Amino acid sequence: MDATFTAEQDEIRRTLRELLLKRCGPEEVRAAVRTADGYDPGLWETLAQQLGLPGLALPEAYGGVGCTTTELALAAEEMGRALAPSPLLATAVLGAPLVLGLGSAGQRAALLPRIASGELTAALVVPGAALTTALGLTGGNRGDWAGGGRAGGVQARRTDDGWRLYGEADQVLDGHSADLLVVAAHTGGFARSRTLFFLVRELVREGATRVRQTSLDETRSQSRIQLRHVEAELLGDGEDADVGGVLARVGDSAAAVLAAEAVGGADRVLERTVEYVKQREQFGRAIGSFQAVKHRLADLYVQVQGARSAAYYAAWATVEGQERVGGLALAQALEALRVCAAEAVQLHGGIGFTWEHEAHLYFKRAAGDELLFGPVHRLRAYAAQEARLFGGGEVAV
Repeated sequence: MDATFTAEQDEIRRTLRELLLKRCGPEEVRAAVRTADGYDPGLWETLAQQLGLPGLALPEAYGGVGCTTTELALAAEEMGRALAPSPLLATAVLGAPLVLGLGSAGQRAALLPRIASGELTAALVVPGAALTTALGLTGGNRGDWAGGGRAGGVQARRTDDGWRLYGEADQVLDGHSADLLVVAAHTGGFARSRTLFFLVRELVREGATRVRQTSLDETRSQSRIQLRHVEAELLGDGEDADVGGVLARVGDSAAAVLAAEAVGGADRVLERTVEYVKQREQFGRAIGSFQAVKHRLADLYVQVQGARSAAYYAAWATVEGQERVGGLALAQALEALRVCAAEAVQLHGGIGFTWEHEAHLYFKRAAGDELLFGPVHRLRAYAAQEARLFGGGEVAV
């Protein structure tokens, strides 16, 4: 693994950081999350059309930039530093790779260029709290995690004029504002039970209801999607696609990107905490000069750097075709973000406990991400299970 970044990769980070410093401070973040979309459409247009973020990891044949997961992870790290609310995760990290991996030639040609340009946003619809299981991060995704209509989740039925979807899903990232839904649905009944993916393109139609939910982390919008006899299009050319395999590959790359995003948040909140302890005085001296505070900050620094190394390695491993790396990197990054955010609240003293302080934005992001993509112990337990660490099997070195 080459640990150095190319000039192009450094330019992606520098340009994005400069833009977000100007247009995505704490007050701008709070204002954006209270809009109907949950993000600033003007900033998203700039990110899409000028920087090409939605198409960063898409092939040039579909209007993308042709970069890899590594570049997308670096961009996500900068987005995480600012806690910038945007449909980037739902669209470019979860939705577009599934269309690329499972879609037919016609579907890819029709949808991916519009996603790459920022014209089309997408959302992955997975029932309940099954997102990490579907992505193969906390459990095997070969089972019936999609549920089925009455039992929770979404049921797909074939009719004379195509497919119809029934059911609902909570915790759909950016589902209330997405132009395209990529829906995981159970079909086949008892005899041929399986999970397939479907596209719901025209969302303003009878039978589809989308409601934005109140979530712990306002910067990560979640929605409830209800589908009642909604017309849908099967994603792909047939019903025999390797859905589980594609989902696992998407999950590995998504975990690497999410890990980088969490590292960006941890790094920024630690940076702000260091700035503050140099200014806050107690007993006539800055509290940052006390050895106990120095030790706490040093521990945080080591934890952030370790998580950053793991996230970068996971992004590189995904590009090189190595599997089962992203989950461990995500676990380490989520833990680093949680610890750094909690220490920031503590070390900011009385002002840090006020709800209006920006430290709480990072604390809520840490708590919200563990609820959505964790918890940390399940990510690690499943990685250990897959590596057969405690089963007596041989482990590759």
